[in-house]
Amino acid sequence: MDSSAENHSLLIRQKALELGFSECGISEVRALEEEREPLQKWLAENMNGNMGYMANHFEKRLDPGKLEEGAKSVISVLINYFPSQKQTDPSAPEISKYAYGRDYHFVVKEKLNELLVFIRTEISICRGRAFVDSAPILERSLAKAAGLGWIGKHSLLINKYHGSYVFIGELIIDLELAYDLPFTSDHCGTCTRCIDACPTQAIIADRIVDARKCISYHTIENKEEVPIQIREKLENHIFGCDICQDVCPWNRVITPHQNMHFKPTEGLLEMDKKGWDELDRPTYNKMFRMSALERAGYPRIMRNIGYLK
Repeated sequence: MDSSAENHSLLIRQKALELGFSECGISEVRALEEEREPLQKWLAENMNGNMGYMANHFEKRLDPGKLEEGAKSVISVLINYFPSQKQTDPSAPEISKYAYGRDYHFVVKEKLNELLVFIRTEISICRGRAFVDSAPILERSLAKAAGLGWIGKHSLLINKYHGSYVFIGELIIDLELAYDLPFTSDHCGTCTRCIDACPTQAIIADRIVDARKCISYHTIENKEEVPIQIREKLENHIFGCDICQDVCPWNRVITPHQNMHFKPTEGLLEMDKKGWDELDRPTYNKMFRMSALERAGYPRIMRNIGYLK
């Protein structure tokens, strides 16, 4: 690898941090063959529930090079979303921390596109695309390949400095760069707190989550009626679930984010149980426009609230 590639990679990492990303790593485009068998098995056992899209574009999911013609490099970024505050009424319906502010898809993609403009204007004209949980792509595996962390037993990426409360995004470009070493260590050790804490036993083995048992899946993705055995264990969750992350020792000392886009929606954290129970569609539309809660939609949120009564 020549010195220009090293310098280009350094400039990209520096710019990524300037744009507000918490971490940036770069890996070579290659097929993730080590993920083929685990993914096949997970799909064959229907652990994706009714998320049929997870079975689509199987080969593309394993090979980022199939997403962008001529691609040579994957620039992976993390951005911390751990909040400094939490919901104040312990009896109120609970939403996942990632949904407190603006939808991360918009925020991360905007920043990635800024990074792409920087590369094209300051380094080299290139072809590339930004991805944020919006294509058949194994983001956690790519982040691991770029040296940004390891896959925890809850199946989420864990970074040494920012824990697992991070959003992941990628730029896949046709520019050859200098690459980071993949993260090969596993710092979960013998800890099983995430597995033990899951009220529905959705983490059926290390790094294997059965969506059909997962509270996040049922409160966000599942359009059908939630099975009674899951409803009985929702523990006040109506959109997502952070239990497996909350108990993780790597999330004990992380610094809260300072990103204005992820600042909690005004009045959200103060909403009490009565406020949620009486949430009408106009209020929902006003509070959660451009929020991740739009993914579930008003009827599903109210369906989930109804399960708690």
